[in-house]
Amino acid sequence: MFGSSGIRGRFNDLITPELVCRIGQAVGSLHNETVVGWDVRTTSPLLANAAISGLLSAGCNAYSVGMVSTPTLANAAREYGAGIMITASHNPPMDNGVKLWNPDGSSFGTDQMTAVEELILGKSMAMVPWDKVGQLKYIDWAIERHVKRISENIGKLDAKVVVDCGNGAATTITPELLRKLGCEVITINCQPDGSFPGRGSEPTEENTKPLAKLVVEEGADLGIAHDGDGDRMVAVDDRGNFAGGDVLMPLLCKAEGKTRVVVPVNASMAVDRYLEGIEVVRCRVGDVYVSEKIKETNADFGAEPSGTWVFPKMSYCPDGVYAAARLVQMAMERPLSEQLAEIPKLTIMKKRLYMPLDRKAEVMAAVADKIRTLGPTEISEMDGVRAVFDGGWMLLRPSGTEPKLKLVVEAETVERTKQLYDIAMEIMKEVLE
Repeated sequence: MFGSSGIRGRFNDLITPELVCRIGQAVGSLHNETVVGWDVRTTSPLLANAAISGLLSAGCNAYSVGMVSTPTLANAAREYGAGIMITASHNPPMDNGVKLWNPDGSSFGTDQMTAVEELILGKSMAMVPWDKVGQLKYIDWAIERHVKRISENIGKLDAKVVVDCGNGAATTITPELLRKLGCEVITINCQPDGSFPGRGSEPTEENTKPLAKLVVEEGADLGIAHDGDGDRMVAVDDRGNFAGGDVLMPLLCKAEGKTRVVVPVNASMAVDRYLEGIEVVRCRVGDVYVSEKIKETNADFGAEPSGTWVFPKMSYCPDGVYAAARLVQMAMERPLSEQLAEIPKLTIMKKRLYMPLDRKAEVMAAVADKIRTLGPTEISEMDGVRAVFDGGWMLLRPSGTEPKLKLVVEAETVERTKQLYDIAMEIMKEVLE
């Protein structure tokens, strides 16, 4: 039921009020106090109320923080036994979902998700009598405390920044935070709207072209872009060039890493080449696995190519808001364009194709068999199938959040990347026939 980033899907299809109520009941059966927040989607308040109803019926006290970013909710969870965030992150507006959080900011791990699933799918959950139901309380300090924690860690800033929140939940915090820290802030798409009218909820290069244009026109030091719930952050440098997660990852890993950093199997090999004296540990794709591996290896930092950044000194939740402030701080030291120019230049190509969920095991077994016949120098099935070849690598893996087979190919030259991409596409088409 739960993928690599909670559970999400089409509202009133996969994600129904009944299901979310059951999730609330399950979490409420395991915890005495739970904080609940939601993003800007039009169905989010409805589903948040369903989650709260489930919590209360299980005898759990529920604390509502209202519409906030995901890292803000995770920060508030520090005060309680667990957190429930109603969000579909970067998915389209007709989708929604649920993500569950621990007090340290990490999302529920595999064992915790299994325990919740078993309760949800069981025939019955013990409900409390009328005089034992939980209490609902409303709290108004979540954003203020998140801003305070970031401010204490970052200090004063002095930069001109254009912020594009994509009409998402980060509208409630990032512009305010950067202004409080001393920045001149220009905003675009910073009116919360669950239909995401300004641009798509995923901050891709195509979706952030207006941001890039505005950065150049205003002579800003950089531009910041978030996804729908604010756990992701990508940027535009001072010359208007898009800097996605793949490009920013080596930069932030070097800035935050002292001895060890964690990245998933789909991360660029530019990370390994750019870092000196810092161990790069790879894990499965998904912030839950990044956080688990950070704890396991006592790493300094973790990141994903999607633009998620985990700062364990702050929280084990990906915090796009803190990442925005940290990147502004780095851009004050030296123009972001100059820093990015030092990142090894590699070519990455990606593709997603629909894959029925009930065929996932069959498809991945076929993928592994076909890739082995190509004679890779190294192959890993930690998460999907990642194969290393002369001058590059390919990864084919099932999405953890949608019914798709994902492909990532990276190589040292454009020609080698296209060659590996064409080979991988043939494999994808064959196994999905």
